Amino acid sequence: MGTGDKDDKEDKGDKEEMTNEWLSEIWATDTATETWEQKAREASLAETFRAEAFGITPENADQVIQRRSHLLKSIQPAFSQFCQTTLQVQPQAMLHTLWELWLPLAIKLASQRQKLGHPLIQGILGVQGTGKTTMSQGLTLILQQLGYRTITLSLDDLYKTYSDRLILTQQNPRLIWRGPPGTHDIDLGLNVLDQIHQSQSQVVVPRFDKSAYSSAGDRTTPEIVSDVDILLFEGWFVGVIPINPQAFDHPPAPILTDADREFARDMNRQLENYLPLWQRLDSLIVLYPTDYRCSLVWRKQAEQQMIASGKSGMSEQQIEEFVHYFWRSLHPELFIKPLVNSGQLVDLVIEINGDRSFGNIYSL
Repeated sequence: MGTGDKDDKEDKGDKEEMTNEWLSEIWATDTATETWEQKAREASLAETFRAEAFGITPENADQVIQRRSHLLKSIQPAFSQFCQTTLQVQPQAMLHTLWELWLPLAIKLASQRQKLGHPLIQGILGVQGTGKTTMSQGLTLILQQLGYRTITLSLDDLYKTYSDRLILTQQNPRLIWRGPPGTHDIDLGLNVLDQIHQSQSQVVVPRFDKSAYSSAGDRTTPEIVSDVDILLFEGWFVGVIPINPQAFDHPPAPILTDADREFARDMNRQLENYLPLWQRLDSLIVLYPTDYRCSLVWRKQAEQQMIASGKSGMSEQQIEEFVHYFWRSLHPELFIKPLVNSGQLVDLVIEINGDRSFGNIYSL
C-alpha cells in the first residue's frame, strides 16, 4: 500500500467519524439545526461522483438535505427495530450507511418508479458477502415509508425443486452445489417479473428454504403479493452476461485444469438462457468489491460467527472448496469486472471495501 492510499483511508475514516457525530445529533433530537444542515450540505457535495449519482447539485443540495433528514426521522422507530432484531447491531452503527447510501438510493429508486409509470424492476448484483440482502431489506423499509409497496426476490428463490436438482446432478455431476447457471427455473422467474411489470392484481412469488433436505434446500410456501411498486431482484450473478470463450484459454485461478476450463465454458454458455431475465430489468446496481478475494474472507468470518453461536459450520477447507467452486463457474474477474468497466448495462456501482464498508459510488 502506498502512502497516498493510506492517507486516503485515514481521511475517509475521519470524514465518517465526523459524519457519525452530527448524524447522532439529529438522531437524538427532534429537529435539525442550521449548523447540522450546513455540515450535511457540505458533505453531500464533497464526494463528486456520489453527488452526481444521486442527482445532488449546489442548487438543490439544501432541499435534498431537508428531505433526507425528514425521512431519517420518520423511519427512526422502524429502523431502530430493524437494526436490533434483524442486523443485531445498535442503530448508531448503521447511521453512516443509512444516511450516505440507503436513504439517497431509496429516494432515487422512488423517483425512477414515478417516471416509469409502471412497477420498477431493480436488479442488484453482488458476489457473496457484499451485503445485497441486507441492503435490499433496508431499502424495502425506507421505500415503504415513502409509500411504495416494495418486495424482494432473490435469485435463490428461483432454484429448481430439490427433486429436479437431483435429476440435474445425475445429468451433470459437476453441479455439486446449487447456485451456478443451470440450477434455476428461468421460466418461473420470467413469469413473476412479467406479472409484476404488468401490475397484475395478485402475484405468486416463489420462496426458497435453504435448510430443507439437510441444507440442500427446496421450495417453500410462496408469498402472494399485490399492488407492487418496486421489485428488488438480487443475486450473485443477476445481470451477468456471457463473455468471449477465448477468455478461458488463460483464465485466473482457481480455473486451473482442462476440466475446470470446460466447466467454466459450460457455465458461460448457460448464461445465454438467463438473458431474457436480465432484459426485464429496468436498472442494475452492482455491489463491487475492491478485491473479489474478500468474499472468501467474509465467508470464513460468517462461518466462524455461526460456530461461535453454537450452530454448525464448515471448516476452512470446506469454505475454500465452496467459494472456489463458484469462482470456477463464474469468475468475478472475468464476468463482473468487465461488466462494470463497459458501462453498458450497469446504472450504478457501489464499491465494497475489505471491511465491508462502502466506498466510491458512481453512475455509469
